[in-house]
Amino acid sequence: LSNILLFLLLAAKVLSLPLLLQFGFEQASTCVIYGTGVFFAGWILSAVVSALDSIPLLPKILEIVGLGYTIWFGTRYLLFKENRDELLVKVDDLKRRIVGSGDE
Repeated sequence: LSNILLFLLLAAKVLSLPLLLQFGFEQASTCVIYGTGVFFAGWILSAVVSALDSIPLLPKILEIVGLGYTIWFGTRYLLFKENRDELLVKVDDLKRRIVGSGDE
């Protein structure tokens, strides 16, 4: 674990130099902190997924649940035209709320 932390500190120092020259100290340190946080979150998530995968029967149950949800979604939103139009309206509304409308 100490070797990984040492590597991360060295990588952060090497990667932050071009960022520091381009953005300044505050933005560069923010990018390095977020990048390190994303790395650790991915590492922890990988450990959780592999732990769940080792539980007997759980991967197959989750596979069946995913297949059922896929079938439900396909029949609910993709089979008929009026349902596809409803889905497009929902997606456009969500996109407008996230990105904002073009009139602003």
